[in-house]
Amino acid sequence: MVVQIIFLIVTGASLALFSLNVRKIIRNINLGKDTDRSDKPAERLATMFKVAFGQSKMVKRPVAAILHLFVYVGFVVINLEVLEIMIDGLFGTHRIFAAPLGGLYPVLIASFEVLAALVLLGVVAFYARRNIIKLKRFNGTEMTKWPKSDASIILIVEVFLMTAFLFMNAADSKLQQLGSSHYILAGSFPVSSFLLPLLPDSEAALIIIERFCWWFHIVGILAFLNYLPYSKHFHIIMAFPNTYYSNLEPKGEFSNMASVTNEVKAMLDPSYIPEPIPEGGRFGAKDISDLTWKNLMDAYTCTECGRCTSVCPANMTGKLLSPRKIMMDTRDRLVEVGNNIDKHGKDYQDGKSLLDNYISREEIWACTTCNACTDACPVNIDPLAIIVELRRYSVMEEAQAPSSLNNMFGNIENNGAPWKYSAADRANWTNV
Repeated sequence: MVVQIIFLIVTGASLALFSLNVRKIIRNINLGKDTDRSDKPAERLATMFKVAFGQSKMVKRPVAAILHLFVYVGFVVINLEVLEIMIDGLFGTHRIFAAPLGGLYPVLIASFEVLAALVLLGVVAFYARRNIIKLKRFNGTEMTKWPKSDASIILIVEVFLMTAFLFMNAADSKLQQLGSSHYILAGSFPVSSFLLPLLPDSEAALIIIERFCWWFHIVGILAFLNYLPYSKHFHIIMAFPNTYYSNLEPKGEFSNMASVTNEVKAMLDPSYIPEPIPEGGRFGAKDISDLTWKNLMDAYTCTECGRCTSVCPANMTGKLLSPRKIMMDTRDRLVEVGNNIDKHGKDYQDGKSLLDNYISREEIWACTTCNACTDACPVNIDPLAIIVELRRYSVMEEAQAPSSLNNMFGNIENNGAPWKYSAADRANWTNV
């Protein structure tokens, strides 16, 4: 009974802490402006199942796709066994599903073990790609010590979790063979059976190993759960809502600003009655509160995989822009604002902003708006939307733009076209 109480306390505390952190993240996301993403629910569900659940955009890089599939499917399916572990931990039972599932139970345990081996293969390969082969897209100015450590930590933790799972089964299998009480004959162990020669023959020692691995596995999963909100691996959860709320408009289509649209319509039609728009706000975005909640959700969903930056033509030609950095900076600023709210209240101003303090003018003007970053993202994140809003603020609020753009703006104002000559002279070239 004491063990069950300890298990209940550990589980309850872990779930409570996770719930607290998730509520903070939801609060932070809701700091963004409202945007309607409730239309076309059937299409949104199809997008979520195709992109998030079906991993459809991962296949553009086949090696990474196969390895990710091992980890993704393996970790999801293996964690189905967590349900049994939770019930066993709460009620003091052991392999409680063995009797009700009958002959299906050994098949499930065997499949869990095969998937655990594939997960181990996948995470070891991922670790080697990052730290031994050192693929270019896993590096960059934004990939400082923490982002690199975060990726390695989670891979190492997954190795320990899967190893503990297999040793737990191996010890359990050997205890079954010894006829130890409480360890009923159940399951099939095609992978962990190879570990049997590494285990002692003593029943007492085997029980200690089995119980240690059992506790390590479940406590490790609970610790992993609470690590997610602080890690880029929160995309495990965020990928599904983020793809559901994807932008379903044609790729690269810019949104119109209601206030500007009203002005233009009124200029063209004096009888036009402007549509009501919310008061306050600004043109474009200077800080995270000027972005939409979907932009902020994108930031929390970013996996830092670097696919966006690897296809960015500006980055390829040595420009300062990195779409991955745009998303990481947005998330870092959002976390900072959230921490300020926790410490000082919602009205606290720290004198910082996303533009200039995190993202430089050089970065946003290096973008060619080609939309390659959005197309490459495996979870439909849209860095371009944030870049465009920062540009809008720079131009429409501050009247700051590169000289080439200022020349174009002047030509449009004076000549009705981007060129420096008048409309009457546009056809002169035909007389040459």
